[in-house]
Amino acid sequence: MAGLLSKSEPKLNLEIRTKSVEQTLVPLVTQITTLVNSKERIKLTEKQQKALEKVGQAVSSAVDRFVSVGQSIAEEHPDIKADMCLACHDARLAGASIQKLTACYPGQDEAMTLTTDKTAMVRAARQLLSAITKVLLLADHIVVKQLLLSKEKVLASLAHVEEVNNFTDFVNAFSEFGKDMVELAHLSGDRQNDLKSDKHRAQMGSARAILEKSTMMLLLSCKTFLRHPECASARLTRQGVFSMIRQAQELIQLVVVQGGPEENRTEKSQVLNGDSGIGLTSSHPTASKAFSDFEDQIDMSRVTMIGPEIEDRLLCAFENVKEAVEEFTDSYYTSHEAREKIVQLSDSLRDNLQNLLLLGHNVKCRDGRMSTQDFETSVINVLEASKILRKQLLATAMSQASDLFRQNDDECLLKALKKSGLSGDFDRVEELTVKFSEHQEQLEEVCKLFRHMATTEPLIIAAEHNESFLHCLGPLILYAAHTLAQHPESKIARENLSVFSDAWENQINDLSILVKEVNDLCQGRGDKVVYLSLPRPGKHGTNSRALRPAKLDAEEQAKIAKLGLEMKLITSETEAEADKWEEPDNAVVKRAKNMSSMAFSMYLFTRGEGPLKTTHDLFVQAHFFAQEGNKLYSTIQNFAQRVPPCSQKEELLMYLDRIPMCCHQLITTLKSATFGKTATFNKVDSAIQETKNLMNIVAKVVTTCFVCATKYNIDYRCSPTPSSSCQLTRWSSGQRSSSDNESALMDNRRLSDQEDALFRSSSSGKGLSSLEKTG
Repeated sequence: MAGLLSKSEPKLNLEIRTKSVEQTLVPLVTQITTLVNSKERIKLTEKQQKALEKVGQAVSSAVDRFVSVGQSIAEEHPDIKADMCLACHDARLAGASIQKLTACYPGQDEAMTLTTDKTAMVRAARQLLSAITKVLLLADHIVVKQLLLSKEKVLASLAHVEEVNNFTDFVNAFSEFGKDMVELAHLSGDRQNDLKSDKHRAQMGSARAILEKSTMMLLLSCKTFLRHPECASARLTRQGVFSMIRQAQELIQLVVVQGGPEENRTEKSQVLNGDSGIGLTSSHPTASKAFSDFEDQIDMSRVTMIGPEIEDRLLCAFENVKEAVEEFTDSYYTSHEAREKIVQLSDSLRDNLQNLLLLGHNVKCRDGRMSTQDFETSVINVLEASKILRKQLLATAMSQASDLFRQNDDECLLKALKKSGLSGDFDRVEELTVKFSEHQEQLEEVCKLFRHMATTEPLIIAAEHNESFLHCLGPLILYAAHTLAQHPESKIARENLSVFSDAWENQINDLSILVKEVNDLCQGRGDKVVYLSLPRPGKHGTNSRALRPAKLDAEEQAKIAKLGLEMKLITSETEAEADKWEEPDNAVVKRAKNMSSMAFSMYLFTRGEGPLKTTHDLFVQAHFFAQEGNKLYSTIQNFAQRVPPCSQKEELLMYLDRIPMCCHQLITTLKSATFGKTATFNKVDSAIQETKNLMNIVAKVVTTCFVCATKYNIDYRCSPTPSSSCQLTRWSSGQRSSSDNESALMDNRRLSDQEDALFRSSSSGKGLSSLEKTG
């Protein structure tokens, strides 16, 4: 798919970032899934073959109609014509290939052509999905272009507003600016709602909020400057508003064109402008992210043990934690008691980590990789010390915020500034300016601390938006107060200060909401309140009556269907690679096929088919899948030791290093608690996504192992693992395979006691479409 990208369009990103494009792919995904599934059957009846042929013809006809629309769009927009025509051509070829593969031929031997047709169908399906996606993204490029043209119109009318020097011209210019802003508001709002990423929606929302709040401030600041052109503070007020509007426009372009400012970050300045991209000077990764990464590395050491590379990763992660903690200890507004406690807990975490590293070096077992009870206890101690330190940081941030809101200095300072300005007491205004600046600095510090504690990207961006807006707005209030002090009789100057004061108070209200949301999320009170009206789950197996399901919407069905098809294609590719081995009786192939089988059952779940009935079943299967991935990691490690140094071995080890991380990420996702339909859907989506990512690596590992075994004549027919047989874990129509798996199942049930469960629809054609509560 990447090969379709034209050199003339370097900024075109082939990632699907909008809901509309994803939903358009749903009918195609459904039909292609049917076609690919048909190639799994060794024998088809005449009726089934004719139905399959009709589906192939329908796909080809739909592609032809779709391509015709794409070509008409290309004719209207010369800038994308070459890329669009190429994508349409590829789509038409793929559609014709699919029709040919589904055609009936008299006397054909289906058993002989099964493997060939299966591979060809997967290849054609991928080509068609890639080409159609490219067409949709190019069409979406036109929408982006319209939004950017609207943004340029706003900037042009804004420049005209800035140039006028009399009230008559200003009224006309501002009226034109208002019309252009309304158009941009509609287009940017539609784009914000269409974006898939929560982070990008939050970025767009921040930019639009600044534009909305700045419009009235721009009107009054311009009128004040036109009435008092000789006043320097009035000029500075107006310039500040113009600057905020232009920064917001830049952020809109970044989100629309490149998906956000992070795509332009270099390694040396990865968070130069923060996550919001609103123009903050310099910022470290958040404390929450640093702690999560550190705890993930600690947790992963249970699988990888402590080697030189793992030790370096742990120490690097701990350094990031230290840097984040220093943001709290270095804060001027952190109390002495809180600072001392943070330092004490930081030292405790460091000591526990050093003890873990020491135990890791001293672990001596038969294969050098097995954990000991002391090592496990040390891991638990480090995680507990990290958790306690994180709680102390939250308490410190909450203490600062509580002190600020309790004192309510904002209202007092704003009233005093207005009173001093109306009386023309310039000295008093200067005195209040110092106090207000100190108060503003403290508010910005609170924003920074809560940015560190925020655990979701939208909340991080909200914290940065608050900090940035307060940073820009504070000086403008003081300029407006100085202007009023110089012209106490001016009605426009008085209204100007009132507008900026109202904007400040509204922003403080937004900050208080942010503080509550971050604290609730950190305390585990995220979505509970929202879903209190849903039926309360009981213990598994004790509900006497069926619970009423809630339907998934079209967007959710589209997302799950697309993910499922992608995983289906990957499992087919893995099976094809495993079938290349002449003697498949070895641990590499067995474990790879077992993981492919489990991933396939998860794919069937997205279609409402197969043995997995509820999300609880899905999560248990995903847990087994991650366990099998860790076993595959050990198996491939032993295999890699028999491969002589070469480029293939380096490639194999590179893929191998990614397996424990993917397994750990999947297990971490499964451990997360969920409350309500939305949270459960997101967990299902993440679990399938992580499974797909791991299957991608497994497919590459199997291929590379086969190349190494063939090239260096490695006797792969006997298992390269110490054990003589592989314990395989997969779902059957009845029960699970082993007592160990039963134990894991019970553990997962305990984890899922408060989760919602998505269950398959009774109609296999509809796929995943409903939600139910299970206890």
